[in-house]
Amino acid sequence: MADAGDAKPTPSATQGASADLRPAEQETNLVKNPLGDPSAEAPATDAKGDSDTKPPTYTEAATNAATTAASAASAAASNVKDSMFSMFGGGAKKERKPEEADDAKDEPSGSSKAQKKDEDEEVDEEEADVEFEPVVRLTERVDTKTNEESEEQVFKMRAKLFKFDRDSREWKERGTGDVRLLKHKENGKTRLVMRRDKTLKVCANHYVTPDMKLSPNVGSDRSWVWNVAADVSEGEPEAQTLAIRFGNSENANLFKEAFIKAQQDNEALFKS
Repeated sequence: MADAGDAKPTPSATQGASADLRPAEQETNLVKNPLGDPSAEAPATDAKGDSDTKPPTYTEAATNAATTAASAASAAASNVKDSMFSMFGGGAKKERKPEEADDAKDEPSGSSKAQKKDEDEEVDEEEADVEFEPVVRLTERVDTKTNEESEEQVFKMRAKLFKFDRDSREWKERGTGDVRLLKHKENGKTRLVMRRDKTLKVCANHYVTPDMKLSPNVGSDRSWVWNVAADVSEGEPEAQTLAIRFGNSENANLFKEAFIKAQQDNEALFKS
């Protein structure tokens, strides 16, 4: 009778134990390598190929795919950039053909063109010799007459003249200039003439008659007021009330002296 220690396990028992261990090993491998065993899915190769090259892992395959995608994206971006800059004259530099290079050497630059154009224009200007004939030839000089040629100046002083406006009841400025006393060379009569500066327009023109009286202006020792029966500065004789103002009282007194003397000279002439 055989001993219990010499008893051999039956095949069924061994197969059951190994079958129980397989699920545990698969779970362990799945935890270590979630993507599975690459060697199990790789296609079979011959013995020589297995010894020379190893199949790539999933990490290497993913890296290679990312590198390829990045290269493709970079090439596409470069093509887009070149096409975009070519729209505005950029992009890759174009090589000139030998014929174009020779033509560019023979053709002058922009500055040379401008200089040549200026020279051509100067030549045209020098050649142009145009002479214009006057429509009217002025053979005689025309002298402007002021009706003062036959008179001599006995007094001249710079002043400002005013006229009293009866409608508005206020003084209005007539102009600033030189007031003069002019004595006629033939009849000896003296008149007062005053012209505006620059325009030389007459603002006072009348004879100094004996009935005129210079009165000092209120509150001023350098201005005088007098009445004129017939002032012809506007063309037609007109009665006016005039006032004149000088730079200082000394000039005002000099004007009064010359005015009174002219009245005395004209008194005998107007009576005759």
